Amino acid sequence: MSDTGLSGTAPSRTALSGKAARQGESPATGERGVATLRYWAAAREAAGTAEEETRATTLGRALTEAVATRGQAGERLAVVLRRSSFLVDGAPVGKRDPETVEIRSGAVVEVLPPFAGG
Repeated sequence: MSDTGLSGTAPSRTALSGKAARQGESPATGERGVATLRYWAAAREAAGTAEEETRATTLGRALTEAVATRGQAGERLAVVLRRSSFLVDGAPVGKRDPETVEIRSGAVVEVLPPFAGG
């Protein structure tokens, strides 16, 4: 199990540091673009919303922020995220480390929990 409780899809402790929070800033402007996290089925229920914006530049950071912003209620989302698959702009993330999966401005991240029957 990883440091954030998201198992194999979790960000590292480094992702929780201030340095990681600044990693998405544009060198020229200090601004980050916006991407969308779109939750499906049980992930939508656990998140309490169908979608939300993120300024994170990696999938790992986006997941960490999504859990952290919910306080204690974030643990429910973390449980669902541990079992979920992810698509970034339609491309499957698969087994890649979420900290290495880049999220660009305007990207759509689909959070897909396991669906019954398949």
